Amino acid sequence: MAARTRQVFELKHPNAAGIDIGSASHFVAVPVDRDDEPVREFKSFTEDLIAMADWLKACGIDTIAMESTGVYWIAVYELLESRGFTVFLVNARHVKNVSGRKSDVLDCQWLQQLMSFGLLAGAFRPGDAICGLRALSRQRELLIQGQATHIQHQQKALTEMNVQLANVLSDINGKTGQAIIRAIVAGERDPAKLAELRDKRVHASKEAVAKSLQGNWREEHLFSLSQAVKLCDAYQEHIDACDRQVEQKLITLACHDGEPAADGKRKGRAKNTLNFDARAALFRVCGVDLTRIDGLDVGTALKIMAEIGPDLSKFKTVKHFCSWLGLCPGTKISGGKRLSGRTKRCANRVTQALKMSAMGLLRSKSALGAYCRRMAARMDKPKAIKATAHKLARLVYTMLTKGEEYVDRGQDYYEQQHHQRVVANLQRRAKDLGFTLAPMPKTA
Repeated sequence: MAARTRQVFELKHPNAAGIDIGSASHFVAVPVDRDDEPVREFKSFTEDLIAMADWLKACGIDTIAMESTGVYWIAVYELLESRGFTVFLVNARHVKNVSGRKSDVLDCQWLQQLMSFGLLAGAFRPGDAICGLRALSRQRELLIQGQATHIQHQQKALTEMNVQLANVLSDINGKTGQAIIRAIVAGERDPAKLAELRDKRVHASKEAVAKSLQGNWREEHLFSLSQAVKLCDAYQEHIDACDRQVEQKLITLACHDGEPAADGKRKGRAKNTLNFDARAALFRVCGVDLTRIDGLDVGTALKIMAEIGPDLSKFKTVKHFCSWLGLCPGTKISGGKRLSGRTKRCANRVTQALKMSAMGLLRSKSALGAYCRRMAARMDKPKAIKATAHKLARLVYTMLTKGEEYVDRGQDYYEQQHHQRVVANLQRRAKDLGFTLAPMPKTA
């Protein structure tokens, strides 16, 4: 019997430090031989953060590990990174303290020890330019959510006045709904005149629209409606300003020439879309057109680019990328048996965007739509949507790393390929059992 070799932990980062992040102060631990006081507390003021960086430099530290606590880590991370330190942002779930007493001092020391032995892996964080685009994209999402809240306030005020406009219009924020609401705020009360503002594309007749506009017109509800309209307009101004900032940031990040190929699948204008040609701007940033993938619109492509950027070199393979997104099956194995294949919980924004795109493929006539429906026939819809999102993630990774354009061959091509795979599998199984598989003659 071969002698077993004993594995010994080796110091991989001898000059490592650990920081326990807090809202008011941060606890920093360095190796015990670097300073008479190896654990120090620094306040969260900028002056104290600069003093912390100077002390770490004096101690000969080059690698730092910290937990991603709220948003308090951002200022510390950016300052230390600008000073030349290699900063590892670690997941708090992966850093569990030893059993016993729990304190900030023990936390920072535990982080320093784990980092010294190379037991911690840093979280993915894009470059500074992409972080700026990500901040603008997330700010735009917050503005859209705030505007949606005040659209609901408009709906509430109309309902309190018994103006049943939502029963004849699919969206009160559309052209007809906003024209009628703004006319009401301006002082018009005649249902017949308000119904004249109906767009020709509305399915409901003028009589039905006029009937829904007979309300009680109480002053307090009209005041609430006018306030909601003004707040919606204010949010729209901020959204337009944010769009201009996003456009300028994309122009700064552009490193490719040319225009994306014409795509005939897009019709009309989607809601909350950017007020500039974002598809061409994104193409000049990453060199490929992600919107050619069925299910991915311009908004989803912008979210992907803002969250991860065009450079995916930090992910070794597509499997690492999909695992980071939380779309890979789990590998919970014990005693040689697989206990569960459930995917891990993940709050990744790109993952949520890909799942939303996968949901829109259930009725698509593309190859991805056929794949999603076939998965839904084998398993429940949530699992099928996650499997389709996994496939979308692989396509995004391939396009961004290899620069290849996606070409959809259609639902019929996918069904034909699937049929050929099934027939080949049946022929192989029949041959193993000693039978010959022959096609049935076609009947008239």
